[in-house]
Amino acid sequence: MRVMVIWCPDWPVVAALADEGQPTHLPAAVFHANLVQAGNAAARALGVRRGMRRRDAQARCPELKVYAATPERDARRFETVLAAVEEQHPGVAPLRPGMAALRAPKRVSGGEPAAAALLAERLVGLGVWDSRVGVADELFTAEQAARHATEQDCHVVAPGRSIAFLRELPVDVIEDLDAISLLKRLGIRSLGELADLPAAAVRDRFGSKVAWVHRVVGGAGAVPLTTRTPPPELARHVDFEPPLDNAETISFSVRQTADRVVAGLAAQQLVCTEVRIEAFCEGSSYAGDMAGPASARDWLHPRWFTAADLVDRLHWQLQGAMRNMASRAGEIRSPVSRVLFTPVTVVPDAVHADGLWGGTDERVQRGIARVQGMLGHEAVVVPVLQGGRGPADRQALVPWGERPTGLRPAGHPWPGSIPPPAPARVFGSPWPAEVVGPGGRPVAVGERGAVLGEPTRFRPEPRGGWHPVASWAGPWVVEELWWEKGTRRVARFQMVGVDGRAWLMTWEAPGSWWTEAAYD
Repeated sequence: MRVMVIWCPDWPVVAALADEGQPTHLPAAVFHANLVQAGNAAARALGVRRGMRRRDAQARCPELKVYAATPERDARRFETVLAAVEEQHPGVAPLRPGMAALRAPKRVSGGEPAAAALLAERLVGLGVWDSRVGVADELFTAEQAARHATEQDCHVVAPGRSIAFLRELPVDVIEDLDAISLLKRLGIRSLGELADLPAAAVRDRFGSKVAWVHRVVGGAGAVPLTTRTPPPELARHVDFEPPLDNAETISFSVRQTADRVVAGLAAQQLVCTEVRIEAFCEGSSYAGDMAGPASARDWLHPRWFTAADLVDRLHWQLQGAMRNMASRAGEIRSPVSRVLFTPVTVVPDAVHADGLWGGTDERVQRGIARVQGMLGHEAVVVPVLQGGRGPADRQALVPWGERPTGLRPAGHPWPGSIPPPAPARVFGSPWPAEVVGPGGRPVAVGERGAVLGEPTRFRPEPRGGWHPVASWAGPWVVEELWWEKGTRRVARFQMVGVDGRAWLMTWEAPGSWWTEAAYD
């Protein structure tokens, strides 16, 4: 059995640009932990490299478009590619977002290169311009062959030539940076030199991953191709003949279609938490993601969508898009001929079973979704906890119903952060404050973090009175952006007045005091 691997380079960047409808020629990069995880060819041409810090990447390419790493987005976008490949050749095995394998077709006129050319042509129709195909006797060799192919081309390793092909490759193809560094320090530059080493020594010295590559190059260790079962078709659409130009009429006409969407999910024991609703006008094309519907929006639900929820979301979407149809200023400028519901994120229905303690009232959820439909998805947000040193840094606002991504990890150590318990009230803008010691001398913090003066009185509110200090704790000193010219040095204190109220106060160099939060 011959194996064919399809590789779409820089897929995280391709998926991010496609999500925003941006052209693929713009320099862009995806970042994780403030480091470049992936960049496209335009970014690499301007000096952006994988593993580079964000600040250095933007210094080399100021117009660089920056995206956060989102594996869910990459997988969702790649699902379209998998579906297109399965239409021509059933039995696709996804390896990772951007790469998939299948059994090489045997009965295509022109052989394996012709089959690869047909797949590349199919992907171009989806807007995926850079795809590369490799064909070999087993999976690892086919993947390396795909990485040797040029854009929209195929690299075929002849039958029985896999070992000879692999022996010429550098050790950099091993996905283990520590092992690559060690191999090069030992003078081993190619997989052929690695294959000549004893198997036991490779396993003991370099670990299981390198040992597996050693077996593959030696003619053993090939991974069998495990194909997936094509997912069920969950999307549903309804056509209108003649086309309709009224939001209420359209919403009434799609009720049965919404019922079929929910029933189709229920048959698979699934529920939908994110759905894409598209409205097409007369003359629109319905083929593929590049069709360009007149109105399209992804809707999220904090629990799961019912048929009534789908109809409501469509109605709200059409109301905004058709509001100015007569003046040709709205998104929808002609009657609607098709409505398409596409479940984007589905989960097992057991995940969203009702808890014994109840949940958010459904009327509240519908009201919030209504506000989002009128004012935009970012109009309603909920606070989410993330990592940080100050109380304001630990808060992040996420749109209602959306899963938080790109947050700072709360479990990591944050030197200089205040100990628990956290303050109950965090002010949007810190209040100007004053803290003095004996004789009314201002209290400050020295360069080594020592408190210069014993706090005896403080005024936490701009127009409030002075309070004698009952107890205090601190300082927790933080130097922010110390590597740049605008260094910010702050020290946080917990102050308790004789009235029992506690405050989180901050001293900022060279000598100003602020009230950040209050303990209630």
